[in-house]
Amino acid sequence: MTLLEVRGLTVTYPGGVAAVRGVDLSLEAGRKLGVAGESGCGKSTLALSLLRLLPAGTRVGGEILLDGEDVLTMRWGRVRAVRWAGASIVFQGAMHSLNPVHRVGDQIAEPVLLHGRATAAAARRRTGELLEQVGLPAARARAYPHELSGGQRQRVMIAMALACAPRLVIADEPTTALDVMIQAQILRLIGQLVSEQDLALIMISHDLAVLADTCDRLAVMYAGRVVEEGAAREVYEGALHPYAQALSAAFPRIGDPASRFAPRGLAGDPPDPASLPAGCAFHPRCPVALDVCAVEDQPLRAAGPGRRAACVHVGAAVPPPAGPERDVRSTT
Repeated sequence: MTLLEVRGLTVTYPGGVAAVRGVDLSLEAGRKLGVAGESGCGKSTLALSLLRLLPAGTRVGGEILLDGEDVLTMRWGRVRAVRWAGASIVFQGAMHSLNPVHRVGDQIAEPVLLHGRATAAAARRRTGELLEQVGLPAARARAYPHELSGGQRQRVMIAMALACAPRLVIADEPTTALDVMIQAQILRLIGQLVSEQDLALIMISHDLAVLADTCDRLAVMYAGRVVEEGAAREVYEGALHPYAQALSAAFPRIGDPASRFAPRGLAGDPPDPASLPAGCAFHPRCPVALDVCAVEDQPLRAAGPGRRAACVHVGAAVPPPAGPERDVRSTT
């Protein structure tokens, strides 16, 4: 059963900054979707839009169906009820997300109490259970954020996200600030919790290798659009869109000396969302662009079973590179 369905999502910040442009995605319970791309490609904006956490004045179009209910048309009270209980988010940088003057146990218990899920005593017990579930002693509930390591703080954030037993968890770069060993532990923990609790997970990262190892499916974003989508391992190992190919090639493969000593980069940066180029937004950086790419944007098209790619070369060999809109007043 489809838990989340995004149809024709557009997000435009004040000043005409088009951060997300016509994104379509779907996710079932118990499945893990990775969203990849460079900084500025719209990944975090997509994540924030799913729970209407965008700044006031942002124009949002399309549909975000969570269990069949459109988040964008919900009354404000209903949105508050859905946050934490229906869907929750693990933000990038736990130290900036946790309140430094409150004990972590109180912060984990807060959404439980706000949603009326338990009494104060039961919320404290629930906090201890959640901490142990994410690999921390229940006694750490009395610690302040500065008394915990980076990996421990990230575990606290995961415990908070699970506090009200949501069906969807959004993890926005949850391991970026962590060392490799702790990163592996956190990713293993997230995967285990998704499997055990039949959650749906959206994981956002710039690292295709991490997403290929963690997720079932992968969507690659560029300039606010999904440019390729498919099974995570297939996209990572055999990307069809030139941007996805370049993103994948930027990470050396273990045991492959050629990729280690001659990694391929990509010159330039993603375009400014306030002044996107005509045609395909990637064409100024694309090593295989045709004349038509400068004047015609390329829609996502079928590229095999379960695969889609937005490239004029789809269906041909690509040389490897060196919904109706509504205005929604978002509320913070």
